[in-house]
Amino acid sequence: MDNWSRPSRINYKRWRNAELRGEVNFVGNSDEDQGTDAEICTIATARVDSRGKESASTSGSNKTEETFTLDEALEAVGFGKFQWKISLLTGLSWIGDAMEMMILSILGPQLHCEWRLPSYKVALITSVVFVGTGISSPVWGNVSDKYGRKVGLTFCMCWTLYYGLLSAFAPVYGWLLVLRGLVGFGIGGAPQSVTLYSEFLPVKARGTCIMLIAAFWAIGAVFEVLLALLVMPTLGWRWLLGLSTIPMAIFVCFCFWLPESPRFDVLAGKKENAMATLTRIAKENGKALPPGKVTVYKQGYRGRIKDLFTPQYRSTTLLLWFIWFANAFSYYGIVLLTTELFQSGDSCGTTQGAKLEPNCSLECKYLTSADYKDLLWTTLAEFPGLLIILAVDRIGRKKSMALCFFMFSLFILPLYACTGRIALAILIFIARAFISGGFQVAFVYTPEVYPTETRALGMGTSSAMARLGSLITPFVAQVMLRTSVYLTLSVYCGCSLLAGIASLILPIETSGRSLQESNLDHEAGPPTQPTS
Repeated sequence: MDNWSRPSRINYKRWRNAELRGEVNFVGNSDEDQGTDAEICTIATARVDSRGKESASTSGSNKTEETFTLDEALEAVGFGKFQWKISLLTGLSWIGDAMEMMILSILGPQLHCEWRLPSYKVALITSVVFVGTGISSPVWGNVSDKYGRKVGLTFCMCWTLYYGLLSAFAPVYGWLLVLRGLVGFGIGGAPQSVTLYSEFLPVKARGTCIMLIAAFWAIGAVFEVLLALLVMPTLGWRWLLGLSTIPMAIFVCFCFWLPESPRFDVLAGKKENAMATLTRIAKENGKALPPGKVTVYKQGYRGRIKDLFTPQYRSTTLLLWFIWFANAFSYYGIVLLTTELFQSGDSCGTTQGAKLEPNCSLECKYLTSADYKDLLWTTLAEFPGLLIILAVDRIGRKKSMALCFFMFSLFILPLYACTGRIALAILIFIARAFISGGFQVAFVYTPEVYPTETRALGMGTSSAMARLGSLITPFVAQVMLRTSVYLTLSVYCGCSLLAGIASLILPIETSGRSLQESNLDHEAGPPTQPTS
């Protein structure tokens, strides 16, 4: 009788050979304690049938109870009304992120003239935002892995909204730098919206849906240019900064509806929360959950940076960091190059000295309505970039990323020649479409390749590498460009070519692969089975 009062111990065994699952019986006395909330069901003797379902019975009883995995539950409820709602809500955070990033290419030329800033101070306005995001991205990732995806995303959006509004009232250059840096710190958590969203999706719909949520980024970028076209000539840049926080304000107002990820709840041992969320999804989608209860695998350690460098993930992490760096470096580079090259009239004007540092404080150019319209046309390239959705499930994530990098380099090459304004706009449009598409594929691949226990941290550290690329690119696109357009274009071409090669040599292809729950689950086998 003393055995019943002793603390329980739970061991987990991961199946490596799927064929053996139906041939094994576990017989013995109960090793699990019924008195805690960490377990879904009490298992004394367990049998795993050929379909991967688990039956459990208590010693001395004929009662059986089935369990199901999260993947099975999400496949059963499918993609429906609930996912559409969460798409819109997480999409608002994505719109806000895009607007805060797009504003950088508009704010620089304006303050260059209004505050008589030299080019390095203009570049600092952009770079300080990326310093903030680079520092904060791993922090928000760690918060999301330890305390929940909803907690991390909600806090970062509130932070960005607050300092975004304050930056509209910045009296001098120094204050603007500080406040925009704090805005960047908040923006660093925006990628966690993709982490949260991906954990509510069935396997077959995941790649397509994450690519489609990228449409919200495109909407945000286009909306920012339209807002600038309307606001800048009359109200000025302060109103633009203030009005650009509207999507984040709407998100904060409705974030109470946002549920926590059931994958996080399951890993944290919060069985009731996970089941309540799954029941809510099934009810809103008009579907039924599988019979039984969801299997819980409690993980004591989450969000540890060293888990990204275990043998099975080390090369993936390092390659992904470079891919994210190159993506952001090239993407924001082409965004900043757009306004710089449009102001010179063609790609030759820069090399012929038209864009050298002004000799007097009055020698500067405000963005004109024509510049804003051209910027709008090139920003619309975000939407054709989404056509890469046709490739992510056909040729895989790795090849899709490589294709985007190689095509970006191909359409940058004609800029070495003297092209007119129309040809310049077309080439930038196509190049931006491809690099934008590649960026979105990286957002699909990264949460798929990492397990739940480190998924948010993996996204956070990858995003930090992207911000490092974003931090460097203003000094190339806005400073180096004034010295040599050929050297500037060569840097972007070379970086994207190397990133294309890195994409091809990634060790794991995630297309059609279930999300992993633990580092032990790296072979994409069936979920961990409890055993005595």
